[in-house]
Amino acid sequence: MQLVHLSPGENTPSLKQQLKILIVEDEALFARAVMRRLQKADYECAHVESVQDARDIVKQFAPDIVLLDMRLPDGNGLDLLPFFVAKSAMVIVMTAHGEISDAVNAMKQGAVDYLKKPIDLEELLLSIQKAEAAAAQSNSLDYSRQRNAHAIEGVELLGDSPAMQNIKSQIHRISRFVSSDAIPPTVLIGGETGTGKDVAARLLHLSCSTNNNKPFVHVDCASLPAELIESELFGHEKGAFTGAINTRPGLIEAAEDGTLFLDEIGELPLALQAKLLNVLERRVVRRIGSTKERAVPARFIAATNRDLHEMSQLGRFRQDLYYRLNVMGFTMPPLRERAGDMLLLARHFAAQTARRYGLQMPAFAPEAVSMIENYTWPGNVRELKHQVSRSVLLCHNNLVTDVDLALPVFRATESGLNANTQQSALDSAEKAILLQVLAETRNNVSEAARKLGITRMTMRYRMDKHQIKH
Repeated sequence: MQLVHLSPGENTPSLKQQLKILIVEDEALFARAVMRRLQKADYECAHVESVQDARDIVKQFAPDIVLLDMRLPDGNGLDLLPFFVAKSAMVIVMTAHGEISDAVNAMKQGAVDYLKKPIDLEELLLSIQKAEAAAAQSNSLDYSRQRNAHAIEGVELLGDSPAMQNIKSQIHRISRFVSSDAIPPTVLIGGETGTGKDVAARLLHLSCSTNNNKPFVHVDCASLPAELIESELFGHEKGAFTGAINTRPGLIEAAEDGTLFLDEIGELPLALQAKLLNVLERRVVRRIGSTKERAVPARFIAATNRDLHEMSQLGRFRQDLYYRLNVMGFTMPPLRERAGDMLLLARHFAAQTARRYGLQMPAFAPEAVSMIENYTWPGNVRELKHQVSRSVLLCHNNLVTDVDLALPVFRATESGLNANTQQSALDSAEKAILLQVLAETRNNVSEAARKLGITRMTMRYRMDKHQIKH
């Protein structure tokens, strides 16, 4: 058994009481990497490699948060869950490929989150921060608003193009309905993946000055497991189903009198769409296993990259829910239609990356500027951000060149290519990228989608588009 106390770095100010994190993991190299990252974030850690050692160490090290591997040399991590839950520890489950059913069982038994290996350390840190907020407010889902607090501060829609000026004008008009005493209308935001729908939602939330201290709860309907989404949204009473060991409010309740943002609403299962419609119509919610209805004062904003009208015509989305969501709305323009904004955004993301890593703000070479302004950006603002951040870290002499950007293909204004040829070249490049990332992830579609910064549904759509078999 290894007990390691990690103290914060000498130059790292501690503004809060150190939380204790126990890592129950038999892969020593991975555990050490996690401990080093958590040290930088000012956490105190201990590491054990077995079920028995985990039980023993609690006598001298009472953890606030536990990172629990499912497969251990002397047993299953699930066996430890009731033990840690009884001691009021927050448990984050770490699972290998093919163990998602174990993760679902763990969530039902009281785990606060699960992560699938291989685990990105920054994603792990975000999950720990969620658990930390949940520990501070144990019978609430305020961790959802806490998770988004950093994203709301200073949020803005950058861009001076006519398309963005129109969006800002629409947001301003809609914001006038927030200040009244009446229940604010629902808003539906459309647009391709990566266009900034979540940023627009946060701006709508902040459009009323009284909203600054109210919760903003971001629900990604595409990422919530089907087995858990009803409980996550509506909450449940103790004993409502096997594993419901505590009463838990849902995300709808967690929004209180703030904003509930339903991202990728098109992925919500049909069975739950009727329940959501009832919430929107009657402004009440009932937890699973409860007979009591609770008022819902929150405003609702939904977003999607899919055509909900077409889906409703095909029976894949409730028509009545579509009309109820689409009381007011707008569509975020793709980056290719925002002439003049690309370079502004690129410089903003370059400065952001330079500050984060303590680098000098780089300049863009003329050929890089031309590439940025003429590339079609199929991944929109999200793709631009990732490519620019990467190029800032890789560039030499504080100068970003076209080689550093490494875009697969771009539309040169003087190339003489017609639109069909350009599109064909773009499609070929996109297919090549998909095949390369799938090969790198051994055909793991979910992992490939995460590496590309897109949803799993979008990944599936693009694979079908290019006839890539899986």
